[in-house]
Amino acid sequence: MTKDLRLAAEDATDLEVISAALQDAVCQVRDLAFLPSTRRFALVLNRFRWEGEGAARKQSHERVRAGLHFENVVRVRARNISQDKPEGVLNLLAIRFDELNPPSGAVTLVFSGGAELQLEVEALECHLSDLGLVWETPNKPEHDLD
Repeated sequence: MTKDLRLAAEDATDLEVISAALQDAVCQVRDLAFLPSTRRFALVLNRFRWEGEGAARKQSHERVRAGLHFENVVRVRARNISQDKPEGVLNLLAIRFDELNPPSGAVTLVFSGGAELQLEVEALECHLSDLGLVWETPNKPEHDLD
């Protein structure tokens, strides 16, 4: 049994670890929230448990509900995300941090289909926590190498 994952990031290297853990996570548009009064951006995702995958071919795999949030967010911009379609599904591919004027910068959440969210942050502070709800899935995400 795999333990719940809890990670924090305060620099680009830390964020790469969170990005790898969240590769192929899926969420609905309704699960994204920017809270300007607290300068927090939060989302809830269904994360594929890559850390539970071994060398052996498995018939079933696991997903887990996970929460991700960023602090110190001053602005959020969306590209190719239909906010008027809350049931729309987003597949997370990667998260990047570009430091612009240290410690501030831009966090970019890259989704399949050309969708992106860019968070302007005064300083990078990110937290990922599994929320405990785990279920089996027969599907393992695969990527074309071309």
